[in-house]
Amino acid sequence: MDYKKYIAEKIKVAGVSADEIAEAIAIPPNTEMGDYALPCFKFSKVLRQSPVAIAQNLAQSIGTDDVIAEVTALNGYLNFKLNKTGLAEATLDRIESEGAKYGSSDIGSGKTVCIDYSSVNIAKPFHIGHLSTTVIGGALYKIYNFLGYKVVGINHLGDYGTQFGKLICAYKHWGKRAEVEKGGIHAVNDLYVRFNSEATEEMEAEAREYFRLIESGDKEANEIFEWFKSLTLAYVNKIYERLGVKFDSYNGERFYSDKMQPVIDELKEKGLLKVSEGASIVDLEPYSMPPCLILRSDGASLYATRDLAAAYYRKNTYDFYKCLYVVAYQQNLHFKQIFKVLELLGKDWAKDMVHVAYGMVSLEDGAMSTRKGKVVWLEDVINKCVEKAYKVIEDKNPDLENKRDIAEKVGVGSVIFGALYNNKIKDIVFSYDKVLSFDGETGVYCQYTCARANSVLQKAKGMQFKTRKPAELLPQEYEVVKCLASFPETVKDAAEKYEPSYIARYAVDLSQKFNKFYFDCKILTAEEESRGFRVRLTEATLQTLQNALSLLGIGVPDKM
Repeated sequence: MDYKKYIAEKIKVAGVSADEIAEAIAIPPNTEMGDYALPCFKFSKVLRQSPVAIAQNLAQSIGTDDVIAEVTALNGYLNFKLNKTGLAEATLDRIESEGAKYGSSDIGSGKTVCIDYSSVNIAKPFHIGHLSTTVIGGALYKIYNFLGYKVVGINHLGDYGTQFGKLICAYKHWGKRAEVEKGGIHAVNDLYVRFNSEATEEMEAEAREYFRLIESGDKEANEIFEWFKSLTLAYVNKIYERLGVKFDSYNGERFYSDKMQPVIDELKEKGLLKVSEGASIVDLEPYSMPPCLILRSDGASLYATRDLAAAYYRKNTYDFYKCLYVVAYQQNLHFKQIFKVLELLGKDWAKDMVHVAYGMVSLEDGAMSTRKGKVVWLEDVINKCVEKAYKVIEDKNPDLENKRDIAEKVGVGSVIFGALYNNKIKDIVFSYDKVLSFDGETGVYCQYTCARANSVLQKAKGMQFKTRKPAELLPQEYEVVKCLASFPETVKDAAEKYEPSYIARYAVDLSQKFNKFYFDCKILTAEEESRGFRVRLTEATLQTLQNALSLLGIGVPDKM
């Protein structure tokens, strides 16, 4: 049951819809006051009364029922207490009937969401700087799919630019096919680093010529480029598989090379394209932005040109409801310019384009540069976390079976959770010790909670219960119930705000509440009237935690 919606439909305020009221209802910080609260301040203008009077009048007009146990007014707030046993029964019934689908809905039915994320560069290894875009995009893909949307995951490959001419030049001078095949993407990157440190002026000119050959369709140059591309995708797909990330399209920058001209022509037709110092621009000064460069003075296209062409293609191909770009906040201006140009072109769907900005990820030793060879590979970070997880598991539970498989889930999960736990816009300094802690706000803590709940349920197998219905709930039990009941709403909020961190924080909150219940209340040795319900509460917690973690791309071991 959507309790906010249920409460909102009981409240009648002239000129205010139930949806608007539901949006305003919140969970109060002090739960002794109520389970939900409605601030009445925004109704003062409509009703021409003080918030205190409005809250008091509404409290008198709303009756109690099987769901709402008490309604009170305090300082302009309308507070609601729910029927505890009724809430528990309804919530656990729903979790039991829906299972792995608990928290899902069909609100996205008939709507398509495109998500542009990860966007790896061809011929460059996957470094830790790609972590956020990959796991945020991967989580949003799962969240929107869970809510019934058709989701199109797009890996907008970086496969266009003069660097590919440099790579071919370096390969021609120093590379051997067998060695590159053996070394894979790392061997290709070594060539790129060597070129940037040793290239002569003649080699720079040669590199520009190789890029021109790629663009003009030269067979040999394009065969070498496609080989580099195949080495890159073979490498990154192994990492995507470990992270539980998938894509439906790998159309990169080159794909739009022949799709830019119609956009340029339309900009000209609508009088938006101007020449400034030889370059073709769209003047955005009236909108407090620098000009959007469309063509350089030599006629070459830019990122903006290809992104505009990509936006046209995605709208025409997928007719999206939303098109999300999971790209670092350093590109804020770029996307503001792109969206404004589309708006000036008269595209009403420009409002459906969203830049999902995120902060940077680094290790304790700071920034990186692929060109200089100073970079931390994401696979190394994952492998290190998996190895550390294995050592921790070995120390804690040396007789545990399948330790390697469990360490993979724990290690990979710790990397994902570490990147998703904080609000996405925050910069992250990645700490191995912190993300692998069994205590605190970590993925490992949530996974361990699942293992603990599973252990209880394994011991409960075959037990007979007098009843599985809730009696009068203890505070610890009710806190778990309320948290379980809020999961569907949390998933919707995560989608609306493009914030997977809502689900990561929810998983920690539910884990903390369950563990308090676990330590404070007997489960298998409880009195007969409570034992069945507490086992049932444990089942519901395990299912809901698994659902939450799966939306983040994190697996759950049965034992730890």
